[in-house]
Amino acid sequence: MSTAAPLLATPEQLELYEPVIGLEVHVQLGTRTKIFCGCPNEFGAAPNTNVCPVCLGMPGALPVLNRAAVELGIRAALALHCEVRRRSIFARKNYFYPDLPKGYQISQYDQPLAEHGWVEIQTPSGPRRIGVRRLHLEDDAGKSSHEGYRDSDRFSYVDLNRTGSPLAEIVSEPDLRSPDDPNHEGVARLLRGEPVPPERVYFRTIARFETSSPALARLGRRLILGLGERRPRQVLVRFHEL
Repeated sequence: MSTAAPLLATPEQLELYEPVIGLEVHVQLGTRTKIFCGCPNEFGAAPNTNVCPVCLGMPGALPVLNRAAVELGIRAALALHCEVRRRSIFARKNYFYPDLPKGYQISQYDQPLAEHGWVEIQTPSGPRRIGVRRLHLEDDAGKSSHEGYRDSDRFSYVDLNRTGSPLAEIVSEPDLRSPDDPNHEGVARLLRGEPVPPERVYFRTIARFETSSPALARLGRRLILGLGERRPRQVLVRFHEL
C-alpha cells in the first residue's frame, strides 16, 4: 500500500505556478577561536568544555570581536561581489531557547557587514546570476539533543560548545527557480577558511509561489522550510504537495 501524499493540484494547475526561492545560508567561519571570546572554535570536543563566562552569558562578561572573523566575512563578501560597508553595527536579537544562555543572539540588523552582491551559478539552462541582498556576522547558539539517550523521553541534553561560534549569514534575493540551483559545497568554498563540516551548514529556504499570469504575478503563497541537512530538492517536493 502506497503511503505517498496525494497531490492537491492537477498537473495542469501546477503548470501555472513556479517556485520562487530565496536562501538564508548560515555558514560557520573557520576561525581558531569563537567570535567574541577566546574559546576554541572546534567540533567534536567533550560536551560543555569549550565554554567561558563570555559565551555562557555570565553577568559582567564583555565580548571582544574576533578580527579573523571579520576578515573572513569580508573575504566572503568580496567573493560574492558585495559592497562592504565602512560602518556596520552589532545588535541584540532577543529570544529564549535552552541552548542560548545569554537570552539573546549578537547579530546585525540595519547596518550589516556587506550588501548588494551577486553570485553566478550554473543551471541546466545555462549560467544564472543570483542576487545577494546582504551578508552579516553573528554568533551561533548551542545544540539541544532531544533523542539518542536512554532518558530522552524525559529530558533533553544541551551542549554549549557551539555557543559563540562565528557565523556568516548570507541572504540571497528570491532569484532561484529550481531546488537544484543551490548547493552546500559552493557556499562553503566561498569562505576559504577551515573545512566546514556538513552538519554545521544550515539552509533556511523561503519559497514564494507565484502564478505565471501577468495579471496575478504578485499573488501567491509563501512557505518557510527549515531544510537543515536535507537536500534543496525537498523544496520541489513540498511545492507539489501544496
